[in-house]
Amino acid sequence: MNITIRQEQPSDYKVTEDVVQKAFANMEFSDKTEHELVGRLRKSDAFIPQLSIVALDNDEVIGHILLTKINIIHEDQSSESLALAPVSVLPEYQNKGIGKLLINTSLEKARELGYNSVVVLGHPDYYPKFGFKKASTWKIKAPFDVPDEAFMALELSDNALSNVSGIVEYSSAFFG
Repeated sequence: MNITIRQEQPSDYKVTEDVVQKAFANMEFSDKTEHELVGRLRKSDAFIPQLSIVALDNDEVIGHILLTKINIIHEDQSSESLALAPVSVLPEYQNKGIGKLLINTSLEKARELGYNSVVVLGHPDYYPKFGFKKASTWKIKAPFDVPDEAFMALELSDNALSNVSGIVEYSSAFFG
């Protein structure tokens, strides 16, 4: 494998969506529409082109990650954050460290761009490896019912969430 990581380009969009669709085709907890979500998010005001990142093997897109803008709302206060969703790797490339590479690259890029935190709804045994903790640690909640251990947040800078609490407000693109 000759893996490279770079920002997704508009010319990648169709191939990326195919990768996302294939990555989730056999996932138990998937509604099989993640590729449509990626397309909707790209057209939304939540989209940050620098945080739509692809993994390539010899110039072929084999993985993708997307971080988009969200807000954490508490009464009349709003704090900007990011949502990690989805991260996708073609089935034949899964369990080879590509997802990890995509996640680490996207988190570092988010830091460079000045973002302070990221939330994810994901596997509670996987995301803590990257420093994610239960979002409830900061009294941050999802806008829908999810298991507490599966809804996580990560501070990209020290104490970034120390004065943040509330309910995550996702882009309407998440809801089709």
